[in-house]
Amino acid sequence: MISKPSNPLDSINKGKSTDPQADLVQLLLYEIIRVKELIAFNNAVPNGAGKLGASILTELVLEAHNSLINYDEVLMKKYYDLLQNCD
Repeated sequence: MISKPSNPLDSINKGKSTDPQADLVQLLLYEIIRVKELIAFNNAVPNGAGKLGASILTELVLEAHNSLINYDEVLMKKYYDLLQNCD
């Protein structure tokens, strides 16, 4: 029997609120996980063509993570907005 691969966002998606007043921490964690998937995608581009994009996204994720650790709400909002626009 072949099992469906698990989506790392499932646990967050189940609790993700559509309320505009949703918890900023939860929303930022969701975006961090989503962008980490983009980093893996960029790293997989042949001939190293995605390395620059992956390194920029990695830096954004690290800074967003630090804003969570320090519970700096201004920076958390900043990095949430930045990560949300990463495609």
